[in-house]
Amino acid sequence: MAARSDLDTLADRYDLVIVGGGITGAGIAREAVRTGASVLLVDQRDFASGTSSWSSKLVHGGLRYLRHGQWQLTLESVRERQRLLREAPDLVRPIGFLMPIYEGRKPGRALLQVGLFVYDVMSGVRRSRFVATDEVLRDEPHIATSGLKGAMTYEDATTDDARLVMRLIMTSAALGATVRNYTHARAEGAQGVLLTDAQTGQTRTIHSAMTINATGAWPDASANAPALRPLRGSHFVFPAAKLPVKHAVSWLHPVDGRPIFAYPWQGVSLFGTTDLDHTGSLEAPRMTQDEANYLLAALAAQFPGLALGARDAIATYSGVRPVVAGGKGDPSAESRESAMWSGPGTVGITGGKLTTFRVTARQVLAEAAKQVPRLTPAAEGPVIAEAPQGADGDAIAGTPFTWSALQASARDEYVVHLEDLMMRRTRLGLVAEGGGASLLADVKRVCTPELGWDDERWANEERDYLAYWQRQHAPVIA
Repeated sequence: MAARSDLDTLADRYDLVIVGGGITGAGIAREAVRTGASVLLVDQRDFASGTSSWSSKLVHGGLRYLRHGQWQLTLESVRERQRLLREAPDLVRPIGFLMPIYEGRKPGRALLQVGLFVYDVMSGVRRSRFVATDEVLRDEPHIATSGLKGAMTYEDATTDDARLVMRLIMTSAALGATVRNYTHARAEGAQGVLLTDAQTGQTRTIHSAMTINATGAWPDASANAPALRPLRGSHFVFPAAKLPVKHAVSWLHPVDGRPIFAYPWQGVSLFGTTDLDHTGSLEAPRMTQDEANYLLAALAAQFPGLALGARDAIATYSGVRPVVAGGKGDPSAESRESAMWSGPGTVGITGGKLTTFRVTARQVLAEAAKQVPRLTPAAEGPVIAEAPQGADGDAIAGTPFTWSALQASARDEYVVHLEDLMMRRTRLGLVAEGGGASLLADVKRVCTPELGWDDERWANEERDYLAYWQRQHAPVIA
């Protein structure tokens, strides 16, 4: 059973302590443990509970980055997308994108064909093509037809971002890394961190040859850390029957020209996203009424016959992107490149993309190895091993998840709260009505024996989870 042990059971010293259990920290842990170094990874909350579970769920090259001249980032992203498609086909899957072309609207066919040709060249695979109007409407009959001249199609990929993080975490642990969620870390001199267990209040100082700060949007106090511009992206989750799309349909918002998309994911349809300066709490980003209105206006323009509103949605979610401030007026024009800094016994990393986590991890370790040579990245190898699948015949009704996989997560994947199980180990809280409230009696029956929770603990967890879901993920209704 992969349970959180007391801080007293940790070693006194590690070659590397990683603070932050999102995609960046998890990727660094995966690469670091392959060097033979002793590795400890901690997160102040649950693994992937920040930005890394609230992305757009896309593993993509970033076609729009070409528009801003970010050629290297696009090339790097395309190559990593292809690598993940090869190495984790059960978790990272191809998805076709369709971009309708309309008379008098930008971008036109010629510009799209040039951009997608470059995109294909970077990936080494020709996937893009022009699709005539009749074929477009055969596949996507609900899109707006006035002025429709056809569409361009191309291929990217999709994933479950939180599961990708957990796969890296579990792979690292299997190879010898120590991982702890709900553990706050504070620097104690150049070669130590003070750990505090968020559940018990227990504290312990751990020494390390190197500490890596991979806390993303959470600010770093060191003087040479870059200034961040936290940007919020919000999404709706609709039942597939109410927003039926075969492809990832992408178009430009009729008001400001920002890219918008809707696509099938885990049995539902995701729709987003916004890109706004975030000034509220990093702990609890929430879709605002203005964001809801903005997104619904775009949906009405592209799918006018569906007449969808917030009441039709299953859930919403928002994430805060740790974007390095570049002085751009338009948030979407800011670079998604990562930024790294270092000092005695420490390296910091922020920014970057979900898709390029492996490249970022190896760059960080190369920087850390300037001070601790044993952290020099090992020869490149497979990213992550395939995960066991749920048993046949035990599907959780109306979802793509299984009871056996849920039980295995409760037993093996460091679950501390019901929220961890419902929102990240599975995504039942996003794809089931009401956050999966009607499933909770069966979740209790299947999972409490694995978690060791009594009736009182379950009652508290259920109450807290449902309150959290209502506060953070219930659709915003005017």
